[in-house]
Amino acid sequence: MATAALAISPGPDNIYVLTQSISNGIKYGISTTAGLITGCIVHTTFLAFGVSALIKENDQIFLVVKLFGAFYLFYLAYKVYNTKVHITLDNTEIPKKSLSQLFRQGFIMNVLNPKVTIFFLAFFPGFLFSKDLDTVIQFYVLGLLFMIVTFFIFSSIALLSGSIAKQIKKHSGIEIFLKWLQIIVFSGIGIYLLFSDK
Repeated sequence: MATAALAISPGPDNIYVLTQSISNGIKYGISTTAGLITGCIVHTTFLAFGVSALIKENDQIFLVVKLFGAFYLFYLAYKVYNTKVHITLDNTEIPKKSLSQLFRQGFIMNVLNPKVTIFFLAFFPGFLFSKDLDTVIQFYVLGLLFMIVTFFIFSSIALLSGSIAKQIKKHSGIEIFLKWLQIIVFSGIGIYLLFSDK
């Protein structure tokens, strides 16, 4: 549910998928989505083999990671609150690219974005679900779940790109609604992390 809420909330990645779908077509939006989601494997691996060892060693470290995650999400909510409300869907300057180029671009965008690594570090530890199962496996399970849900939602955005664009252009108030949706999602997950157990 948390992943679905994050994927639906407007952000750079799903807005990028939306503009590519409007500009080039649905399959190009899905190709972009596939690249972005594949990049998550790299971030999940960094997290699984880096953080899991620390969490195994010390409960206090887990507490620090959890607090960092919660307050980082509160910080994201604060940033959204201070951001001007405007979604740009102008596709006149988006060059046509092949499916493989868009896949590669989506993958590189994701892998080279340090904010994704920080976000995974903030987000995943609060959702560890077993005291017996190895934390590396748990992180990969969470990563796979994150990728499947996000791929489904981003692909839906690509499929419905025409209708979504029309609604955004038609209803000026929708941008304010989407802004507050992001704030509520980030804050809500942050509160959940604060009260989560190892």
